[in-house]
Formats: sequence, C-alpha cells, structure tokens
Amino acid sequence: MIAQEIIDTIRQTGFETHVYFKNGYLEKVYENSLANRLRKKGLKVLQQHPLSVIDEDGSVVGEYFADLWVENSIIVELKASKCLDENHHAQILSYLKTSNLRHGMLMNFGAPKFQVKKFIL
Repeated sequence: MIAQEIIDTIRQTGFETHVYFKNGYLEKVYENSLANRLRKKGLKVLQQHPLSVIDEDGSVVGEYFADLWVENSIIVELKASKCLDENHHAQILSYLKTSNLRHGMLMNFGAPKFQVKKFIL
C-alpha cells in the first residue's frame, strides 16, 4: 500500500472505532481497539513505539513513545480530550522530527465528534 492508501485506511478505521465506542473511554481503549482493527486489515502496527531524541553530539536527551507506528511510515498519536489544541499539534510534529518520518496523524476520540488531522513534515 502507498502512504495515502494507508492514511485513508487509518482515518476510516479511526472513525469506525469512534462510531462503535463513542467518547468517554480512556485513550488506551481507543489505542488498543484501533491497533487491533488495523492489524485485522493487514497493516503492521506497533504500539508505544520508542523514539529517542538525540542531541547534536549524539547523546540521547529524551525518549518519547508513539502511540501507534504503522507500516514503519506513519505515526498515529491518539487523544481522548474535549478538543485538540496546539500542544497536541506540537507533540506530533516533534515525534515526526525525532523519528525522521514524514507522515503523522493526530486523532481525538474524546469529543462527541471524531477529530483527525494529518501532518506532513
């Protein structure tokens, strides 16, 4: 699958997950369900994938964990909050910079209406 097809599959599967569960659960429930559903569609999905932040001298200065690492090409960050804000946007952008991946998605399951944003670094 090419990146756009994978992104479309992730977006649609996220929407289907939100339709089924609605809002109100903890983020981990949505993470587990989305990962399960994507795997059943044949995608390679890693959960809580570690990302090391490297300083200019090569020292590790921090570590993050991407909620979902899909097909070694897309980071999916999940939220269960009332709405997405600039801090959430900054988080996914920093994950993309750290991972050297170009494509990321930010999904919010905590609002009555499913929210999804695509990011390209």
